[in-house]
Amino acid sequence: MIVVQQLAKHYRVHRRKPGLWSAAKAVFKREYSVVKAVDDISFEISAGERVGFLGPNGAGKTTTLKVLAGLLYPTSGQVRVAGHVPERRAVDFLRQIMLVTGQKQQLIWDLPPAETFELNRAIYDVPRDRFQRTVSELAELLELGNLVDTPTRQLSLGERMKCEIVAALVHRPQVLFLDEPTIGLDVSMQTTMRRFIREYNERYGATVLLTSHYMDDVAALCPRVIVIDHGKLTYDGGLEQLTHRIRPEKRVVFRSEPSPDPAVCKSLGRVLSHENGQVVLLVPQDEVSGTVQRLLASFDVKDLTVESAPLEEVMSELFARGKSEKTAS
Repeated sequence: MIVVQQLAKHYRVHRRKPGLWSAAKAVFKREYSVVKAVDDISFEISAGERVGFLGPNGAGKTTTLKVLAGLLYPTSGQVRVAGHVPERRAVDFLRQIMLVTGQKQQLIWDLPPAETFELNRAIYDVPRDRFQRTVSELAELLELGNLVDTPTRQLSLGERMKCEIVAALVHRPQVLFLDEPTIGLDVSMQTTMRRFIREYNERYGATVLLTSHYMDDVAALCPRVIVIDHGKLTYDGGLEQLTHRIRPEKRVVFRSEPSPDPAVCKSLGRVLSHENGQVVLLVPQDEVSGTVQRLLASFDVKDLTVESAPLEEVMSELFARGKSEKTAS
């Protein structure tokens, strides 16, 4: 569904020092530098996949999405989405895609969302019976109720975002580019949005490419992740494999009464924390089974879990490695 081959997007940026003399000098002679927002990345995404597109701020994620959506022309490389070249912005291509950003809105401020739905129906020339059926299904999934008839200015951020999603999906696109769709939403609304994205993907077989700084979004939705840093692709594969590669150890979290003996805990593994009767141990993956058996034999365990490192820590360490490698080079 999405094919990216050696994609590059470079910008020529004017640079000058502050001050009147520098400003006057720049009138006659300008100095430029080249910013490589995206630099020679390649990947493919099959129909129906949900893929996380991750990277630190300024890594090139939004630039890549805009190229895939046809909003930006690539400097070099080849891109195809649903068999189309995005930059040509063919009508058939535009009917199949949608770019949703959590920081932009298309709803008309003084009118209810239903008016924007109707406007998009006309723009995409969606048959009215299909339009009504689609809006009804989406409104049910997102539990909109009578929000669609309330002026946009009277809706909360979460309510507006739900209506934004419906407006974006009126034409039932098969490729969704989601750029920070849960930004600014509370925990409950984030959960609702994740559930909706998953259900839309499963119901309509849509392909989803998601960027988000909320790792809960990625963990809940994306079995596969693509990571870019400074415009370069650094990882493409399963989320579990990435976690295992960066943080191969497991965390054994247990609570016992009375409070565990610190000396015994240290003999079981590296102690990350020990407070209020709860201990977090860092244990090599192949030693987890033996550690748990010894732990149960040593303490009166009330609660025990074995888990991987938090995804936030995994991504933070991956980005830190990329920064160190760039500094070293």
